Amino acid sequence: MISEERLLKILLSPHLSEKTSISMEKKNTVVFKVNMTSSKLEIKHALNKLLNVHVINVNTMIVKGKIKGNNKKKGYRNNWKKAYITLKKGENLSFIDGAE
Repeated sequence: MISEERLLKILLSPHLSEKTSISMEKKNTVVFKVNMTSSKLEIKHALNKLLNVHVINVNTMIVKGKIKGNNKKKGYRNNWKKAYITLKKGENLSFIDGAE
């Protein structure tokens, strides 16, 4: 069983973009930034326990950090992990105020 403390550290924030809002409408899918060390099963349990939704499927991917800088210095942004979570029909999570 996963501890409560671990569940609270798995979901970092919702990832909102034009692409994710389209997938919310068409496929009933929500996108979250998650901890790099979390597994699909841990993400599913965290959503079930913390947000009280029924998860059908979880797909994850690691987004590579970009190289930033000018000619003299190069900097790297950190890699991060995102999870595409498909919810049961009729359930939704709204992250924008005033939206249903």
